[in-house]
Amino acid sequence: MEYDFDTILDRRHTNSEKWDVKPNELPMTTADMDFKTAPEIMAAMKKKIDSGAFGYEYPNEEYFNAVASWYKTEHNAEADTSWMRFATGVIPSITACVNYLSHEGDNVLLMEPVYNTFYNSILNSGRHAFPTQLKYDQSTYTYSVDWDDLEEKMSNPLTTLMILCNPHNPTGYVWSRDELIRIIKLAQKYGIIVISDEIHGDLVLTGPDYTPTFSLPEDCRQNVVTLVSTSKTFNVAALHAATGIVPNPLLREHFTRAINKYEVAEPNLLAIPGTIAAYTQGADWLHQLKQYLLGNRKYLEKFIRTNLPQLHVVPGTATYLVWIDVSAVTNNSTALAQKIREQTGLIINPGTYYHGNGSQFIRINIAYPRSQVKDGLERLVAALNQ
Repeated sequence: MEYDFDTILDRRHTNSEKWDVKPNELPMTTADMDFKTAPEIMAAMKKKIDSGAFGYEYPNEEYFNAVASWYKTEHNAEADTSWMRFATGVIPSITACVNYLSHEGDNVLLMEPVYNTFYNSILNSGRHAFPTQLKYDQSTYTYSVDWDDLEEKMSNPLTTLMILCNPHNPTGYVWSRDELIRIIKLAQKYGIIVISDEIHGDLVLTGPDYTPTFSLPEDCRQNVVTLVSTSKTFNVAALHAATGIVPNPLLREHFTRAINKYEVAEPNLLAIPGTIAAYTQGADWLHQLKQYLLGNRKYLEKFIRTNLPQLHVVPGTATYLVWIDVSAVTNNSTALAQKIREQTGLIINPGTYYHGNGSQFIRINIAYPRSQVKDGLERLVAALNQ
């Protein structure tokens, strides 16, 4: 079956966080997609609605088997269903872990620039966001780990947790297996638990696939909580469904207590059937989606090379989020994003949201029909030419 990614959806007045904007504005910001989800998922949810009874529910064996089968088929990664726990989202799980697995005043390590909502989980819990800066190579527009600084930050006795973004948002970088092993081994050396957000793992558009942290050698996964979800993959963030995969039985018990203490372990009426349908019937839709997104990314890269050569796209291979170096134009991406919005109605994320060297970057979401991507880029060039 061929799926439609070209039809523009009208998401205004639908309670969409992203589309609560003025009539002439085009928001290419929040990380959800402007495509309808797979019809197989919608059919499963409609069937659930038609049942008419919506009492208390729990994730069953079919749910966990669907997760395990997906990761085996799509990523060649084995996960025992006994390692799994249902949760109402990746970020709620992170917040529960930060609160349960550390103490007020502890350091939670991040590699900046990084997804901004992590800071909410840390700071709202009374912990310190403790960053190490990824090294940026201005000649190749690529990032890499500053291993010396990473270890120095880990060696601080107040550092008890690390939040890892795998693949990385906003850069789109896919950590290699060797890099993940090195990061986790260092964390083990200093008694640090690693919480790995792998919500973009299904969205590697080109090049080597991502490595789920639960699939690393047994000695490298004993201090890791892996968090996965269909939300980004299938554009179903409002399902509020995720899975924690924790191989270590003691850590798994702590994770189970964390998500139950903070009441983020019970599904809503559509979470279970929607997730099962995604993982058992959604592969063809996803494979076509990734080809479409790759086409959007290639279009953007060519457009910027041709029309905005002063900008440079960071060469990430995952996610539908594009990280763009605007340092030749400004060192204040917040002011630039505001100017672009005022002059053209295009809304993008200033890199300052993501800390680190983000003041010299912008982030653009390209999970739109191509005609809207073209519209957004034309607005971008119009603003910068002014």
